[in-house]
Amino acid sequence: MTMETILILAATEADGSLGKPALEAVGVAMRVGEQLGARIVCGLFGEAVQGGANQLADSGATRYLCVSGQGFAQARYATDAAAAQSLCKEAQATLVFAPCTSRMARCLPGVAQQLGGRADTHVTAVCVADGCPRVQRWYYRQRMEGVFTRAHRPWFILVDPGSQPVWTGAVRPTATESLDVTLPESALRTKVTGFCEPRTGARTIKPDADLLFVAGAGWTKKQADGQAHASEAESLIREFLNLSRASLGSSKSLVELGGEGQAVLGFLSHLNQVGQTGSTPRHPKGLATCCHGEEPHTVGWRFINDRRAINLDALCGW
Repeated sequence: MTMETILILAATEADGSLGKPALEAVGVAMRVGEQLGARIVCGLFGEAVQGGANQLADSGATRYLCVSGQGFAQARYATDAAAAQSLCKEAQATLVFAPCTSRMARCLPGVAQQLGGRADTHVTAVCVADGCPRVQRWYYRQRMEGVFTRAHRPWFILVDPGSQPVWTGAVRPTATESLDVTLPESALRTKVTGFCEPRTGARTIKPDADLLFVAGAGWTKKQADGQAHASEAESLIREFLNLSRASLGSSKSLVELGGEGQAVLGFLSHLNQVGQTGSTPRHPKGLATCCHGEEPHTVGWRFINDRRAINLDALCGW
């Protein structure tokens, strides 16, 4: 079997450093590289890259390839794809590990197509069996988990942020090799002029929050007086979210009540849905309230570093 060449591919932050998602992918690539006995190459692109290269001084890479300059500061498909393609070609990579951020997931599938390779996004784990890397990811809205491998190369593996521990190593000056990537004028036409975000109190989905608060259909059921108090439930939940700075999740039954003409929480949508039929949350802690059962809402929750999911209904006997 031909020896694999692993490329750790990442875009740097504004200050030239690597963020947490990139460092998680670094840890996965290093572990797989050690098990395969593969050669590791680091490839970074952005406006400044030296800080990120210094962070990877202990990665065991044989080369540190960089594409830098003002043209690569903003997240654009044209410029990001040009940088990534140049780095992959120079490294002669057979396996490419990258974080599954919006920036990388937007450009790398196209790069894989241009290089005649394959790309898999939202990978939650990678292992080596029988001398071959095997990736793990969820399908069908987190109802099924699959483990598979590919013989096709190059293979782009985008690791989901929050699914792996953050890799740490010594930071020291590292020699880099700069690649000259010429960008056509048309590649620079797209410009980011600013960011439009909802007010802090209005935003309920917070991937970086320390706590995930899951609301179930019990919040809109009739109470002792025979009435449903959805407006009071909204106020209580909003106040809790504002004070705790938690992210809001929901059971499938609660977000679908609106279609049945029942009282609902106005700020909920299917984007808040978590569990077997929704998204896979990766918050350090989870608190489920008024849900009909713990199992459907905690299955698929991937916690690392001794994280915990708690169902308040089960504790209180509701």
